[in-house]
Amino acid sequence: MPEKSWKVIPDVSRRAAVALAASASLALLATACTGQSSSGASDDASKDTTINFWHAWSAPNEVKAVKSLVAGFEKAHPNIHVNVVGNMTDDKINQALRTGGDKAPDVISSFTTNNVGKFCSSGALVDLNPFFKKAGIDPETTFPKAMNEYTQFDGDRCTAPLLGDAYGLYYNKTAFAKAGITTPPKTWSEFAADAKKLTIQQGDSYRQLGFMPDYHGWETTTEHYFGQFSPTYFDKAGKSQLATDPAFEAGFKLQKKLVDELGGFKKLETYRSKLGDEWGPKHPFHTGQVAMQLDGEWRLGMALDAKPKFDIGVAPLPVPDDQVSQYGKGYITGTIAGIAATSHKQNAAWEFVKYITTDTDAVVGFSNGIHNVPSTLAALKSPKLKYDPRFKTFLDIAGNPNSTTSPASINGGVYLTTIQQLGYDYESGKVTDLKAALKKTAAQIDTDIAQAK
Repeated sequence: MPEKSWKVIPDVSRRAAVALAASASLALLATACTGQSSSGASDDASKDTTINFWHAWSAPNEVKAVKSLVAGFEKAHPNIHVNVVGNMTDDKINQALRTGGDKAPDVISSFTTNNVGKFCSSGALVDLNPFFKKAGIDPETTFPKAMNEYTQFDGDRCTAPLLGDAYGLYYNKTAFAKAGITTPPKTWSEFAADAKKLTIQQGDSYRQLGFMPDYHGWETTTEHYFGQFSPTYFDKAGKSQLATDPAFEAGFKLQKKLVDELGGFKKLETYRSKLGDEWGPKHPFHTGQVAMQLDGEWRLGMALDAKPKFDIGVAPLPVPDDQVSQYGKGYITGTIAGIAATSHKQNAAWEFVKYITTDTDAVVGFSNGIHNVPSTLAALKSPKLKYDPRFKTFLDIAGNPNSTTSPASINGGVYLTTIQQLGYDYESGKVTDLKAALKKTAAQIDTDIAQAK
C-alpha cells in the first residue's frame, strides 16, 4: 500500500511562480555574452579544490535531498568540495553569471527550461558536448528523448537534465464509477464524452465539473495541450510553424470544443474563480469539484496529503484519434544544470555535473528525495526507485520516445507566451478567425526572434 504521508513540495510550484521573473531576467542574460573562458577548462580536477553550486530548491525535504546528493559526490570525489547556495532565483543566477568572481557559481541549476536558448546563445554557460564526448557518454542514449532536446539549442548543449516533470491525467475513480466509465480515456473524443458525463449541473453553476479546460486553469496551458498533438514549433530555418503545422489548429479547436460543450467560457470562468488555488489543499481536484485534471507527477503526493474522499486514478493524457497508437506519451519539462562560462574550475565543475546528471544511483537517490521524475533512461528503470505504484505512469511517460517538449528559443519562452495569449483570445471569443490569427501570431513570433538576434 502506498504511504498516505508521502509528501511532495514541488519545485514546479515555484517554477510557475517565478515565470514572469525569469522572463524579465532574459534581458540581463542577453547582455551576458561572456563567451567561454579559454582557461576555464584547464584546471586539474584531481587536485584539492572547491566549487560553488547555486540552485533554486528551498523546501526542507528538497534541501535535505540536495545535501545528500552533494555528500554522495564528495564521497566519490574527496578532493572536490562543493559550496552549496540554495533558493537562488534565475535573476540572481543570471547576474552572477555576468559578473563572475570567486563567489559566483561554477555550476548552476534552474527550473526554467525556457531559458536554455538564452543560456546557450549568450555563452553564459559552456557547451557540454566536448565534456560528454571526452567522458565517453552519449547524451542521446543516456537521457530521455524530450529531456535531451530541451537541454540544447542550435547544436550547443549548454545544459543537462537534472530530474524532470511529466504531465498526465488524474481522474476521480469514484466519480468515474458513478458515471459508468470503466477506463480512463485514450483519445480526445473519448475524453470529451467522459468530461460531459462527469459534469453535474447545479443551478447556473456546477456541483461537479468533468474537466476545467480554460487556459487560466491549473496547468492547462497551450503547450501542455499541444504536447499530445506532437507539433513542430519551428522549421529548419527557425521560422514559426504555428500557421502551417495542422497540429496547432487541431489543439486550439480541441480546447475550444471542450470550453463550448462544458458550458461556455463565461460560465466556466465564473466557476473557476470560486475554486481553490493550485498549490493549496483546496485544489478543485482534491475536493472533487473537478473530476479530471491535467497535471504533473507532483500532484499525486499533494492530492494524497489532502486526504480526498475518493480513489485517485492516474493515466497518460489522451491523444488525437488518429494518433491512438501513440497513447502513453506526454509533455516533458524539468530542471537543468550547467557550468558557468566565467568559472575557472570547469573540469572540476564537470565532474560534479556528470555525477548529478548521469550517475544512476545519484539520479535515483535525488528522485526519491525530491519526488520528481528521474532524468536518465537507466534511472527510470532502476529497482532502487521508491514510489507510489501510480507514479509509474509518469516514469513511463518520461521514457516514451513519442513524448514531447517545447524547443529552446533565443528569446526564451516569449513565443510560448505569445501563443498562450492567442489561446486566451480564442477561448473567450475575442478571436473568431483562427486561421488568420495563427498566421498573425506566427509572424509576431518570427519578428520577436529576429529582434532578439
